[in-house]
Amino acid sequence: MSQLLEGKTALILGVANKWSLAYAIAQAFRREGANIILTYQGERLKQTVEELGAELGASKIFECDVTKPEDLTKLAELDRLDAVVHSIAFANREDLSRPFVDTSREGFLLAQEVSVYSLVSVAKATAPLMTEGGAIMTLTYLGSTRVLTNYNVMGVAKAGLEAAVRYLASELGEKKIRVNAISAGPVKTASARGIKDFSKILELVLTKAPLRRNTDPAEVADMAVFLASDLGRGVTGDVLFVDAGFHIMGL
Repeated sequence: MSQLLEGKTALILGVANKWSLAYAIAQAFRREGANIILTYQGERLKQTVEELGAELGASKIFECDVTKPEDLTKLAELDRLDAVVHSIAFANREDLSRPFVDTSREGFLLAQEVSVYSLVSVAKATAPLMTEGGAIMTLTYLGSTRVLTNYNVMGVAKAGLEAAVRYLASELGEKKIRVNAISAGPVKTASARGIKDFSKILELVLTKAPLRRNTDPAEVADMAVFLASDLGRGVTGDVLFVDAGFHIMGL
């Protein structure tokens, strides 16, 4: 049986540990035959990501802080790519725990730079490497279009991220590069733990989502496989939900 990503090379940014959605995506990409390249942010994560990369059989692992131009240059020095997974977001914990109206200027700009502009800068660096077309994807959340308690500045950042997806899709489409976002339901990741009362969100989804369960990271990963494969060749500029149907529900 042929593998969906056989012969393809994918760059995956944002693996932090085994609970990362980026890690689940890396697992699924390897399962489907892709050659994967991983990055890590800072010395603190180096050993963990190198160990995970060795386990997955990654062909290359290197540091890439998306706020540093010199690190973005490393991306442009890679060989041909077929897919890029952008799983990067950050906001100061204090800006997630206090009212949105009290968001600091510095915190707002930091969330925008790391969570939104990084997709633009990564796309600029890697698009020339997709000489035969390809797929760029990022991860978003329902808080981009609806007010979710304690999501605050990150909700605004995700709204910007989704707008960036549409503009990038429009401009890169002529190069046969598709750009999409996956809106995943709440998953117990390290970043999610930074959101106040996150456990209550999980409990709500269990009772309100049509499937009456929370999101499995493997489901998000399989959607990423679809987007990176030829099966997703006609999909671009979109936000695809993998959240057990929660996004369709009202009161």
